[in-house]
Amino acid sequence: MLFDVTRSELADTFGEDRLATLPATAFPPSATDSEGARLLQTVGVPTGTLWLREPDEDSGLLPLVRDVVETEDFEDAPEDAGRWPVIGWLLNAHLAFDPGSGKVYAFDPDEGTAQELHTDVSSLVQVTLRFQRLLEEFTFSGSDGDDGDEEADFERLDREVERIRQETSSLDPLPFEDDESVWAMVGEEIAAGQRFKGDSPGARSRFG
Repeated sequence: MLFDVTRSELADTFGEDRLATLPATAFPPSATDSEGARLLQTVGVPTGTLWLREPDEDSGLLPLVRDVVETEDFEDAPEDAGRWPVIGWLLNAHLAFDPGSGKVYAFDPDEGTAQELHTDVSSLVQVTLRFQRLLEEFTFSGSDGDDGDEEADFERLDREVERIRQETSSLDPLPFEDDESVWAMVGEEIAAGQRFKGDSPGARSRFG
């Protein structure tokens, strides 16, 4: 695993009730014992920016890529992609886990693209953790009733987003390799002041 991510780190930041996991029984046999699947079972991800897929109520299994998209429409999809479990979604993309390589792919049906998004699941958890924590903890000036300095706030916010991009890319270049990737777009939205929830310090300080 590229990143050292632990359940305790996520729980200390977000609380146990904000963490989502997937049961071992949700994965096909080819993926159950993989490192990536074990990470999603034991560590999980914070909810908010990324959402894990709910297993089917009847079978208890995650859908496969071929169940949610027409794989033949994705020219850049690996040959066996249809058999991979879909573990979640981000923006308009279905996130699929390749148990063979350990990579996470983003299948965007609107764009018809299948993009390598993470080298392994620890990278997925790490980027989700860092962006979600930024949304939870970043505060705009002016929270004490003054006008603050909006331009300086957004410069500071942009630097924080860029820091996440650079520090992630030093170990895993895939999440931000393409400016059109789903994580790049999430970063742009955050840097523009979007995605702050009403109960976060950033939203309270900016929107009152």
